[in-house]
Amino acid sequence: MKRLILSVMLLVAAVGMASAQKFALIDMEYILKQIPSYQQANQQMESLSKQWQSQIEAKANEAKKLYEDYQKSANTLSATQKTSKEEAIVAKEKEAAELRKQYFGPEGELMKKRQELISPIQDAIYNAVKEIATQRGYDAVIDRASAQSMIFASPRIDISNEVLAKLGYSN
Repeated sequence: MKRLILSVMLLVAAVGMASAQKFALIDMEYILKQIPSYQQANQQMESLSKQWQSQIEAKANEAKKLYEDYQKSANTLSATQKTSKEEAIVAKEKEAAELRKQYFGPEGELMKKRQELISPIQDAIYNAVKEIATQRGYDAVIDRASAQSMIFASPRIDISNEVLAKLGYSN
């Protein structure tokens, strides 16, 4: 009798655990590639990045030229002139470093532009995923693109196209 009760309890627990969680997948890379405004935002950020990088390189080249000029004339300069030129070189290098920080630092212009252009798109995707997951009763939605340890997942649980449809993009 004890065996029968134990067997029934194990069977009920196994059935309960099997139906306890419902998962879905999305492929964020695929979704983002289908959204034209994301592509435009990326192009705009890339263009700004190249522009800013060229400004930084120009400052670095100015410092390099000052250094080369200093090396050529170091023998003929007085100690005061040497110090002055060295300070000018350091100042140019510092300007280049400050520009790099201003544009590409953790709180730099590129990060701000990313927040401005890309965050609203990511928020819309998140809200669409959340709405679909709530409607269908999914306990978890996993991004296939960032799940490094995922070896295989059935395509039938991929809701990427539904997310795109919810956002108004058809594939």
